[in-house]
Amino acid sequence: MANQGAKRVPVAVFISGTGTNMAALLYASRQHSSAFEIVLVASNKSDAKGLELAALEGIETFAHSHKGHSREEQDAAMEQAAREAGAEAIILAGYMRILSDGFVERWQGRILNIHPSLLPKYKGLDTHQRAIEAGDGHGGASVHVVTPELDAGEVIAQVKVAIAPDDTPDTLAMRVRIAEHQLFPRAVNDYLSRGNDPDFLLEKVRNLALALAETHERESHGSPGFRVGGDKSGKFFAYFADRHHGSDHIALLVRTSGMDELLNLVENQPDIYFKPAFYGASGWVGIILNRSGLDWGHVEEWLTRSWRSVAPKRLTKLLDAADMF
Repeated sequence: MANQGAKRVPVAVFISGTGTNMAALLYASRQHSSAFEIVLVASNKSDAKGLELAALEGIETFAHSHKGHSREEQDAAMEQAAREAGAEAIILAGYMRILSDGFVERWQGRILNIHPSLLPKYKGLDTHQRAIEAGDGHGGASVHVVTPELDAGEVIAQVKVAIAPDDTPDTLAMRVRIAEHQLFPRAVNDYLSRGNDPDFLLEKVRNLALALAETHERESHGSPGFRVGGDKSGKFFAYFADRHHGSDHIALLVRTSGMDELLNLVENQPDIYFKPAFYGASGWVGIILNRSGLDWGHVEEWLTRSWRSVAPKRLTKLLDAADMF
């Protein structure tokens, strides 16, 4: 997916060794179409060879030995370095430490890892040996979102590598590593560019909107819209706008309480809200979706609030009663 002039996502890459996958990411990040840039390479080993390459290429480096430190202490040092470098995502490229649950939760959805197997097969270590012993026809690699459970997050990309009859774990690992270098940069680029992909953003909005009671989708003025109530009597509570009327924003349009609230939101948080053309005159506010730091929980709250403002009383009375407690 082309970057098309959008702001590149700053990422920190964590390594423990030679950093060949880090190198593949680094050189891919310097292509015009890259959606990310590497602002830090960090390691739990000060003598990791990948740190030398990163420094040679002008990338900031950081090292903090895990020896003598708890997992939480090690994570705190690595996290501080990543935040100080301005990273908005973390890529694990041969980082041989398990992250603490708290670390993963703070970066939920913003940590990617590459694993040398076709997940969900062979989580953990000795993946090539286990694939060979199982008589598998293929090994491979998977890029996945990191979650507290080891190697269990959403798999976003995979590549298969054929296993030869005389393969050893080392010979298979060599070919898998070549495949990883092709897979990893593309997977990272695709994942991090989703914030500027209108199809991805619309699908996220659609799932949240249609989860509300008695809602349906209907196009309005060329935009996907979401209504609550009957097919004839229903009212719109949200619209999805993809750079409409000359705007640079991919946005969700929702109802506010009126012009005072709309103008206050736009004035005080212009990086999040804007007054949309046409709809703004009626008190609708635009929530910018194609921006860093987007909180989908915040989007869901606005959708629910806007839905409640026009939904039939029979649908909202239970929610109103719950708010009293």
